[in-house]
Amino acid sequence: MSLRFNAIRAAWAGSTALAAAATFGFAAPVAAQDGASAEDEGQLATIIVTANRREENLQDVAVSADILDQERIGAVFSAAADITALAGTAPGLNVESSNGRVAPRFYIRGLGNTDFDLAASQPVSVLLDDVVLENVTLKSFPVFDVERVEVLRGPQGTLFGRNTPAGAVKITSVKPTQDFSASGSLSYGSYDTISVGGAVGGALVEDKIAVRIAAQLQHRADWIDNGFTGEDNALGGYNDFAVRGQVLFTPSERASILAAVNYRDLNGSSTFFRANVLGRSAAQPNNTNSLNENYDRDTVFYDAGGGNAADYEQLGLTLTGAYEFDGATLTSITSYWTSEGSSRGDVDGGFGAVFLPGGGGPGLIPFPSDTQDSLDLEQFTQEIRLASTTEGPFSWQIGGYYFDSDFDVTTVGFTFPPPVTVNHTNEAWALFGQLTYQLTDTLRATGGIRYTDDQKDFVVISGAAPQPRSVGDKNVDWDVSLFADVGPDASVYAKIANSFRGPTIQGRDVAFFSAPSVAQSENITSYEAGFKTEVADRRVRLNGAAYYYTVSDPQFTAVGGAGNLVQLINANKGEGYGFELDSAFQITPRFLFTAGLAYNHTEIKDANLAVGICAQCTVTDPTRVIGGNTRALINGNPFPNAPRWSADVTARYGIPVGNSGEFYIFTDWVYLGETNFLLYEIREFNPKSRFEGGLKVAYAGNDGQWEVAAFARNITDEDNVLGVIDFNNNTAFVNEPRVIGAMVSFKY
Repeated sequence: MSLRFNAIRAAWAGSTALAAAATFGFAAPVAAQDGASAEDEGQLATIIVTANRREENLQDVAVSADILDQERIGAVFSAAADITALAGTAPGLNVESSNGRVAPRFYIRGLGNTDFDLAASQPVSVLLDDVVLENVTLKSFPVFDVERVEVLRGPQGTLFGRNTPAGAVKITSVKPTQDFSASGSLSYGSYDTISVGGAVGGALVEDKIAVRIAAQLQHRADWIDNGFTGEDNALGGYNDFAVRGQVLFTPSERASILAAVNYRDLNGSSTFFRANVLGRSAAQPNNTNSLNENYDRDTVFYDAGGGNAADYEQLGLTLTGAYEFDGATLTSITSYWTSEGSSRGDVDGGFGAVFLPGGGGPGLIPFPSDTQDSLDLEQFTQEIRLASTTEGPFSWQIGGYYFDSDFDVTTVGFTFPPPVTVNHTNEAWALFGQLTYQLTDTLRATGGIRYTDDQKDFVVISGAAPQPRSVGDKNVDWDVSLFADVGPDASVYAKIANSFRGPTIQGRDVAFFSAPSVAQSENITSYEAGFKTEVADRRVRLNGAAYYYTVSDPQFTAVGGAGNLVQLINANKGEGYGFELDSAFQITPRFLFTAGLAYNHTEIKDANLAVGICAQCTVTDPTRVIGGNTRALINGNPFPNAPRWSADVTARYGIPVGNSGEFYIFTDWVYLGETNFLLYEIREFNPKSRFEGGLKVAYAGNDGQWEVAAFARNITDEDNVLGVIDFNNNTAFVNEPRVIGAMVSFKY
C-alpha cells in the first residue's frame, strides 16, 4: 500500500505544482459552439465532439459517434429517470441494471458485461468531465446540468485507456463563465414523481474567478403493492439528490484552473425481481417467451429483501489545470472519488419455497434467496497531457495517466451463508500519444499509441479463507485512420484500432463456498469505414459507418445457472459486424427530424465452451454433462444483451406565437430488437423486442426564457423485459411505468 500512496502523493504534488504555475499564465478552455446562428437560418447546428480530446466538428472526425444535446437529455430524464434511460438513445447503445439506480451495465456494438457484482469490469468507459468513472456504482452518477453526452462507438483505447474496447460514453457538464446565468425546472407526474433542479453561476471576480452551482432532486413515492404482506404502495420509491459546484480561476489569458465537487445521496429501491413471469404456466401452457399471468406491474409478492433498499453516497473532487505555452497546451486532471453504500433484493422474486409449509409463489420457488451487496470504494486518477495548438499540417498530443482504486465488497445472504467481505485493488499507469498529419488538402492521416501496465489484487478480508489472487498485464493499444474530403459537403474515413480490457478477478462466489475466478485480458481489433455528409445547404446530415471486429479471449461472466454462481470465463474468440446510420433533417427552420439505425451481429466462437444452465427452462443449445452437471455449449451464440437491431427517432416542431413566444412539440422513440439475455439460449428468456416513446408539448415565452409543458415517458405504457435471473426460477425485471406530468422551467 505504501508504494501506491506514495505514487498518489507524487501525482497530487505534480498537479499542485501545475496549478501554482497556472497563476502566472494559463488559458481558459474554449467554449463549445452552440450553433444558434445556424438554426436561425434554418440550418443544422454544428455538433461538437471531443473524441480526440479536442473540441472538433463531428463531421471532421474519423469516429462513429452520436451526440445527445441538452433538449434530448432534458426529455429523456424529465420523469426523474436514472442513467439507464440512455438505452437506445444512440444506435448500438444499450444500458441496463439489476441493481436499481446504481451499477448500470453499458453495451456498445454488442460488447458489455452482464455481471451484476459491484466489482465487475466493463468494456465501455463512462467519463464525467474527462474523468473515468471506473466502478459500476460511479457510472450511475446522475446526469444533470449537462452540455452534451457523447457516445463514441468502437475502440477508444489510445486516448481513453484500457477498458474501452467497445467504446466510451462522455458526459460534459456546463462550465462556469463570466456571464451571470440562472436556470431552474420543476416537474410533477404520475406516482408522485418529482424532479427539481437548478443552476446559477457567474463572475465572483471580474475576468478572474467564475463559479457555477447546480443541483437536482429526483423523487418518487412508493407505488408497488406487496401482495404477500397485503400492504399497498409498499415499495418502489426513491430520493436521489445530487449537487455539483465548480470554481474557474483564470488569472491571465494563458491560464485556467477548474475545481469541481460532485456529490450524490441516494435513498431508494433496488431492482424489483418478479418470479416466474416468463414462460409456460398453468393458465398459459403454450407460452414461450412472453410475460404471463404471474406478471402485474403494480404488485410483487415479497417475504424478504427488506424493501429492496438501495442507499449510496458518492463524492468526487476534480482539479483541472491548463497551461498554454506558445504552440502547445499542458493540461493536468487530478481526481478523487468515493462511493459507499449497499443494495438488497428479494432475488427469488416471490415468497416461500416448495419445501416450506404452504409452498410458495407466484409459481414454483425452489428455494428462497435474499442477498445484499455493499461497497466502500476510493478511486484516484491523474492525467497529464501536452497538446499542440499551432496551425499547420502537424498536430499532436502526448500524455501520461495513473489510476488507483481500492474497495471492499461485502456480500450478505440473509437466509444462507454468513457475510463475506473481500478487497479489490487496481493500479494502472499508461503513456500515450497521437499524431495527425495533413497529407494533402483533402487527405488527413492520424495515428495513436498507448502503453498500459495494469495490476489487480484480491483477498478475502473476513468470512472465509483469504484466497489471494493477483493478475496483471502490459499492453499496447493503437489506432490508424485516414480521413478524406471527397467534396465540399462529404467525406469518408477508414480506421483500424486495437484495444484491450485488462484482466479481471471475481470473488463474489467466495460467499457461497466457491473459489474466486479469474479472466485474462481480452483484446479487440476493429476495422471500420464510414462517411459523413451535410447537404442541402446544411439542412440534411447523414453519417454512417460499417465495422468488423474480432476479440481474442473475450471475457464473459457465466451468471446464475442452477448453482447461482458468478464465474468469469474466457472464450477463444468472438466477432461482430454491422453498421450504424445517424441522420438529421432540418425540414423547416421550426421542424427538426432525426433518426438513427444500427445492425449488430455478434458471435461466440469456442467449440468447447460450456456454461451452467437454469433450474427450470427449455435450453435450445446442445448440452454436455461435465462433472455430473449438465452444461450448455454456447459456440455460435450471440453476446448477451446485444440486440441485433436498434433504432431511435426524434422530432421537434415549433409554431411561433407573437414576437417572442413559441409553441412546440417534441417526441422521441427508441427501439431495441430481440435480445438474448444470457450466454446460452433458451425459449423462455428471449422476449419480444422493446420500444418506448416520449412526448413533450410546451409553450416557451420571452425567447425561451421561461416554459410550461406537459410530458409523458413510456407514453404507450409498454411492459418491456430488461433482464432475467435464471438460477432459481424464470424471474425477470422490467422497465419503468408510464409517467405523465407537467413541468415549468426558466433560464436567464
